[in-house]
Amino acid sequence: AIFSIGAGVDALLNDPKLPAGVPICRMVDNSLTQGMVEYAVLHVLRHHRSQPLLEINQRKAKWSPFLSPLASERRVGIMGLGAIGGPTAEAVSNLGFKTQGWSRNVKEIAGVECFHGQIGMQKFLKDTEILVCLLPLTAETKDILNMDLFMQLPTGSSLINAGRGGQQVEEDILIALESGQLSHATLDVFKDEPLPPNHPFWDHPKVTVTPHNAAITQPKTAAKLLAENIRRLNASEPMLNLVDCSVGY
Repeated sequence: AIFSIGAGVDALLNDPKLPAGVPICRMVDNSLTQGMVEYAVLHVLRHHRSQPLLEINQRKAKWSPFLSPLASERRVGIMGLGAIGGPTAEAVSNLGFKTQGWSRNVKEIAGVECFHGQIGMQKFLKDTEILVCLLPLTAETKDILNMDLFMQLPTGSSLINAGRGGQQVEEDILIALESGQLSHATLDVFKDEPLPPNHPFWDHPKVTVTPHNAAITQPKTAAKLLAENIRRLNASEPMLNLVDCSVGY
């Protein structure tokens, strides 16, 4: 068996040396989920309260108060409602935001309006003011964060991507920011990592860059899960969190 120490397995599945027929297990750990929930909540609140603008004003010594909408007046959309996205949507909903989610298949989450499939995507995007991407990287989600998708959002919406860099068309993000279709982008993942020093994201006033640290596997909890799966393998018992290679997660 092969045990991933991360939630995503796209790098494994794309490895030409991956042996055929060997079961793969991904990491589904409460500490990993909690880390992602914290990251998403942190940046949803930053976008909601226009914290990036306040930071710009501070550097200019500019005192410019403004009225922020209530959470109940703001709609947040979570793309991906699995082991990480589901709890994240619940946490955002518990803060009082109008929360909706989109997934490949049908999901039901209390306090979250759920959409699925291509038709559901259009309905999901049209009212989403803060878009959070937590999708796995698959053939279907590659380059999904593109200009066509951004144009379906309300003008001035913001983007948070903590999924995978392969999901975002970085040139389209820059164009959307320049046009005002997106007001801000918080990005934890990139096409090339580490992000090259000369990349325009680094010093863009409407981009927040984090170094792929939204949720990092905690050894003290992950080791227990790995040990349990090894025990199950040796005992010929069903292993936890088996990957369906046909769908990529």
